Amino acid sequence: MYDLAQFRKTAAEKATWLAQELMGLRTGRATPALLDSVSLEVYGSRMKLNQVANVSVEDARTLYVNTWDKGQIKAVEKAIMLADLGVSVGSDEKGIRVSFPELTEERRLQLVKLVRAKLEEARVALRSARTKAIADIEKNEASEDEEKRLKDEVQKIVAEENKSLEAIAEKKESELKSS
Repeated sequence: MYDLAQFRKTAAEKATWLAQELMGLRTGRATPALLDSVSLEVYGSRMKLNQVANVSVEDARTLYVNTWDKGQIKAVEKAIMLADLGVSVGSDEKGIRVSFPELTEERRLQLVKLVRAKLEEARVALRSARTKAIADIEKNEASEDEEKRLKDEVQKIVAEENKSLEAIAEKKESELKSS
């Protein structure tokens, strides 16, 4: 018998992935999550920025990065610039100030398109998981009625998750348009 719980978990992971991807998109306010994608080479290994520094909000458009090892300030500054986030970066002996410019209407539209692209990526991953689940159901030696019931249940889960994905994307789009 096919285990629907595993498919539910896989489907829910797609919504979690989308939410995390969209968290990194900038709306009107600067948040530490905007720097989550930044990683750098430290002590011979690749680390995320939040593993080598504390990121705090200074004001609506400025973040302050306070490195734990002051010798890493230049490396962190370079990593933020290489991340190509469209920010200006300035450092002093204590830390790094990251300033985000005002969002233009053109940039907002680009970000909305990016939200739509990420949504489609999540939908494709969900459809792929559905295809795999249906193939697994067909491999099991269940009765025709049981196989049909399981396939219908998988489709219901996909429909629910698609609604969830759409809600996540719409929320982010409204944030981008209103900020």
